[in-house]
Amino acid sequence: MRREWWLPLAALLLGSIQAQAEEAPGPRNRAEAVEIIAELRKIVAPEGMERTEKLRIGGIDQWVSIRSRDLRNPVLLVLHGGPGWVTMPTSWYVSHGWDEFFTVIQWDQRGSGKTYVANDPAMVAPTLTVDQVHADAEELVKWVRKTFGKEKIFVLGHSWGSLLGLTLAERHPEWLHAYIGAAQGIDARESERRGWAWAMEQARAAKNAEAIRDLESIAPYAVGKKPVALKDILLQRRWLNFFGGAAYRRPDASFEGAAVNLSPEYTDEEVRQVWKAQDFSVERLLAAVLTADLSHVKRLKTPLILFLGRHDRNVSATVAAEWFAGVKAPSKRLVWFEQSAHEMMAEEPGKVLLSLVRYARPIAERAGDVAPASPP
Repeated sequence: MRREWWLPLAALLLGSIQAQAEEAPGPRNRAEAVEIIAELRKIVAPEGMERTEKLRIGGIDQWVSIRSRDLRNPVLLVLHGGPGWVTMPTSWYVSHGWDEFFTVIQWDQRGSGKTYVANDPAMVAPTLTVDQVHADAEELVKWVRKTFGKEKIFVLGHSWGSLLGLTLAERHPEWLHAYIGAAQGIDARESERRGWAWAMEQARAAKNAEAIRDLESIAPYAVGKKPVALKDILLQRRWLNFFGGAAYRRPDASFEGAAVNLSPEYTDEEVRQVWKAQDFSVERLLAAVLTADLSHVKRLKTPLILFLGRHDRNVSATVAAEWFAGVKAPSKRLVWFEQSAHEMMAEEPGKVLLSLVRYARPIAERAGDVAPASPP
């Protein structure tokens, strides 16, 4: 293009940019913010996919999101924690970039997020049990393998989702390239006891009389076989979180939860109901979840990768590390996140992505389950 032609064009473009900059800064509302995020992460590759989909699983409608720059890449199914702490609406931040290396599927479990909104809570409530969510997870994996033509997939389970994921790995190793446990739960009661002891230690060091009084009021905590009362669990969590046991050097994980408000996958109504859904799930599942004990799992027939936050007291990282030291698997790797507690996917998202690409994806590469390399 001749210089005398492109100079006026450049001036016109510059003037347009300057005019936009002089307008009131945005975004001015959720819709505008979501539009910006959606456009930034839009998948345009012809081999890719970007959609949310309603499936019939376990007799009810359940929602998944699917993001992939190339559907020939290995599938990574994410099992969120909580119960009810959905990752689909925060995935625009916590799993940014994953879809360049994997076909990433986020699932809102029974009683959670979009799935909660899609069904009558009164009808779902009697079915919201630990066993039923395990059955839902198995049904979903079967759907994923059939739909995407994959003999094996990766499963990443976080927190409560790690109990689902490890159980899947034990029961159906033939379905998995590898199991990835993030904030892995093993012996829930022992984890609870260690969390209480740590919170009390912090309370005494800080001379926090209110925390000491509250924690003493539920002692002895998580002792015996009886499920811990929900009110006692929430009191323990209040102070464990306050002292940084859930998010490193933060009083809680609200910084991550706030990202739900900017989710492109969620409607305004789903955003409004997401925490109501979490309460619904917690009330019906949490006490039962915290009776789980998978310490009997001594051998796996699928590769094992653990992501543990060095400062995680919400689900004790030390309990998980002790179990990891003794478990047998075809291969295993433990990755420590030194600046994280329970929420390493939000606290150190870059290291999570790097670890998935460095330690998980090569397993699929060796199996021939990746898109062909682009020419140099």
